Amino acid sequence: MTDPAETSAPSRRAERRTRTSRRVRPGLSVIGVLGELLITAGVLVMLFLGWQLWWNDAIMANEQSDAASEISQDWIEQDRLAQAELEASATAEPEETAETPGATDYGDPIVAAAPGNATAFAVLYVPRFGAEYHRTVAEGTGHDVLNSTRLGIGHYPDTQMPGEVGNFAVAAHRSAYGGGMHLINELQLGDAIYVQTADGYYTYRYRDMEYVDPSVVGVIAPVPNAPDAAAVDRIITLTSCNPLYSTAERIIAYGVFESWQPTSAGAPADLAPIIAAQAAG
Repeated sequence: MTDPAETSAPSRRAERRTRTSRRVRPGLSVIGVLGELLITAGVLVMLFLGWQLWWNDAIMANEQSDAASEISQDWIEQDRLAQAELEASATAEPEETAETPGATDYGDPIVAAAPGNATAFAVLYVPRFGAEYHRTVAEGTGHDVLNSTRLGIGHYPDTQMPGEVGNFAVAAHRSAYGGGMHLINELQLGDAIYVQTADGYYTYRYRDMEYVDPSVVGVIAPVPNAPDAAAVDRIITLTSCNPLYSTAERIIAYGVFESWQPTSAGAPADLAPIIAAQAAG
């Protein structure tokens, strides 16, 4: 006859294995939940980065362009009203003068005084960046300017103003917050860089580019990279971070002054269609 203790031993061992298995399952479940939470968190982080670097960037770019259009049209309207007042107050017919073929010489460019921090004073146009590109330039390079929904381009304090002998140096983000210099690497020799102020339009031409360490500040000297030299030329310097989505280095684009014309003379020929589109919009 079989001993009941012997026949029940396998059952007891199986029961112990079942209980052990049941005790392990909750631990495995916690690990699984934690894994899923980490995956979900990673997805959310990627979605946030996508929103910050693409969608939000596009929204801010549109807002900055709209703000630049407003200030540009305000200056043109103010000049139109001023010209109308001058004509109305004239007591005699203006003398007719023979027009000279070729470009009109308006003399040395007007140079305005630098405004207070975060105060808008210019609009930057770079046709190479697209017909829709126009951004407001304000004094300073802090977050209140570069991260602003209405500004976006910052003028380095203590550098020269538009049209002034020396270096008119500005900065903008390469990506995020409107990406004011997103396409700076696509500039080509001779590309026009226009700066509009309340006084008129300043035309610069792109010349060359370099990449420097973030600590190199000589690029915004009156004579770039030669801080002890006396400035004789009028230069514009565009600066931004490089490469995209990184602050590892700086990309620097230089342009040289070509000409200027007052607001009353209208915009330069290549810029006129963009200004007209602003008014129509």
